[in-house]
This record gives sequence, structure tokens and C-alpha cells, in this order.
Amino acid sequence: MIHQVLIPGLEQLDQAAQEFLREVGEHTLIAFYAPMGAGKTTFTTAVCKALGVQEDAVSSPTFAIVNEYRSGNGRPVYHFDFYRIENPAEALDIGLYDYLDSGELCLMEWPENVEELLPEETLRIQIKVLPDGTRCLEWED
Repeated sequence: MIHQVLIPGLEQLDQAAQEFLREVGEHTLIAFYAPMGAGKTTFTTAVCKALGVQEDAVSSPTFAIVNEYRSGNGRPVYHFDFYRIENPAEALDIGLYDYLDSGELCLMEWPENVEELLPEETLRIQIKVLPDGTRCLEWED
């Protein structure tokens, strides 16, 4: 089944994050594929906010590779940014599989750089920027 969540503008971001979480259900491995500037970090921040993470705690883990947050119910949320990863060994060095196997929510930006390490059950989300600026999140499960 193909799923879509449309985000016409920043005003609809919080609502889109709530809808996205309902649609993805119990999936814990979520990879966002999108070009630079498409809104991966902005959307991830909105998803974390919807989960009860303190908004000021969320930041891009570009240099750290992974940030850990606590959701409103105290569960960890792992936010990855693989932009700076040049080879899969670098991801393994941070203990990638420990995170992926934890059963906790893993939100991944730039997963292309570690594609061969991602489990089959990873939900692969495409973020497209439409001509009018609307963001379209699309995936199949």
C-alpha cells in the first residue's frame, strides 16, 4: 500500500507529523530520503515534538552522527544524520546495529550513505518538494 502525507507549509507541520506517526504505526526504523534542503531535519523535529520530546532538545546530529532524545513517555528516540559518513565502517563504529536492534524509534537522515547496512524492515520515506513548495512524504509498506 502506498502512503502519502502532504505538508503545504510550515503551518501544517505539526498536524503532518501527527498524521505521519499514525500512518507508520509500529515501525521503528524510519529512513528519510530527500535532497538537501527538502526538510528532513525540520520534519524530524516535528515528529520528535509530536512524541513529546522537548523541542529545544532536537538538533541535527550532523557531527555527532546520532542524537538520543527522550519522548514524553520516557522512551528513547534516536536521530541519525549519515551525511558525513563516507564508508559503512564509520556507522558500524558508532554501534549502529545496537541502535537498530534496540526496538526503539530510529529516525535516519541521509540513509543512502549506509543503505547496505539497513535492515529489510526499514521504512523508506521519500520526501519530494513539489513545484508549489509543498512537501510530499511517500512510502510503501
